[in-house]
Amino acid sequence: MSSEFVPPNAFRSPRFAQLSTFMRLPYRADPAGLDAGIIGIPFDGGVSFRSGARFGPKEVRNNSLLIRPYNPVLRTSPFERLRIADCGDVDTNPMDILDTYARVEAAVGRILAAGAVPACVGGDHSLTLPIMRAVAKVRGRPLALVHFDSHQDMWEEYFGNRYFHGTPFRRAQEEGLYDGHATVQFGIRGPVYSEDDFAFGAQHGVTVVRAEAIHRDGVDAALRHLDRVRGRGVYVSFDIDSVDPAFAPGTGTPEVGGLTSAQALALVRGLAGLDIVGFDIVEVSPPYDQSGITAMLAANVLFELLSVLSLKR
Repeated sequence: MSSEFVPPNAFRSPRFAQLSTFMRLPYRADPAGLDAGIIGIPFDGGVSFRSGARFGPKEVRNNSLLIRPYNPVLRTSPFERLRIADCGDVDTNPMDILDTYARVEAAVGRILAAGAVPACVGGDHSLTLPIMRAVAKVRGRPLALVHFDSHQDMWEEYFGNRYFHGTPFRRAQEEGLYDGHATVQFGIRGPVYSEDDFAFGAQHGVTVVRAEAIHRDGVDAALRHLDRVRGRGVYVSFDIDSVDPAFAPGTGTPEVGGLTSAQALALVRGLAGLDIVGFDIVEVSPPYDQSGITAMLAANVLFELLSVLSLKR
C-alpha cells in the first residue's frame, strides 16, 4: 500500500500538528482510487430536542488525532490494507432538510461510483435516509441493516413532519431500502410514548436486542443475532446515544442505562466478517460534550469500523 494513504509518522510529526482531517489522512475531494471515503455531513435540521450535531464532524476529526494506526484487538492496520482518505464535508443546506437530502445522496453517490465504501460522520440521524438511498441504489436490492441506537427511529411523524431524526428507518423501510428480516438493532432502551411505538419494527421482522439484554447476557450473546445479516450487503448505522450518557454525554437525546464504551467497541468489533457496504456515525453534539469524550468515542468507533472493513480486503 502506498504511504500516501497512511497517517504521518507521529514520531516525526506530532499528532496535534497539520490539518485536522480524520487521523491526518490525506484530503481527497475526488474519491477515485479509494477503498473508503470518509465524509462529514454537518447538519442538525432534523433534531427534536438538543441541537449541535452540525458541529460533530469537526470534533470527531479533532479527537481522531489521538488514535494510533494499528488495531491490536483485530490485529490490523487499516491504512496499510486500504486506500482511505478524508473527502471533506457535504455542503448542506441548514434551512432545507429535503435539499440537504439531495446533496447528501449525490455526495455519497460519488463515493460509491468510485468503488469506495462511504464512511459518513454526522450530523443528526435523519441523514441516514439519503445515505441509504444512495447505497441501496448502487446495490440494486434491499440492504441488511445493523443499527446501534437507544431509539428505533421508526416514528411516523413529528409535528406533521415525516422527515426528522426519529423517522429515518420508517421512511427507509417504506422505500424498500432495507430488509426488516435482515435487521438487528442493538441498545434500544428508555421510555416511549406507548407500546405501539414498537409495532412498526415488529411488523417488519426487525430483531431488537435491548440494552438490558446486553447487560444481562453479554456481548457474545448479542452478536449471535448477526446470523440474520450474514451473506448480505450490510449497512451499519451507529447513533452515539446507543452509549450511556456517562460515556457519551454529548448527544441530542441521551437515554440512561445504555451501553458502556467497552461494550460498544466489542459489538462493533463483532461485525468482523460482514460485508459492510456503507456506514454512518451520528448524533455527536459537541456543545453538550465533556472534555471531548463523546467525539473521542465516535472517532474510535469510526476507526474500529475501518478496521473491520479492512479485514475483508
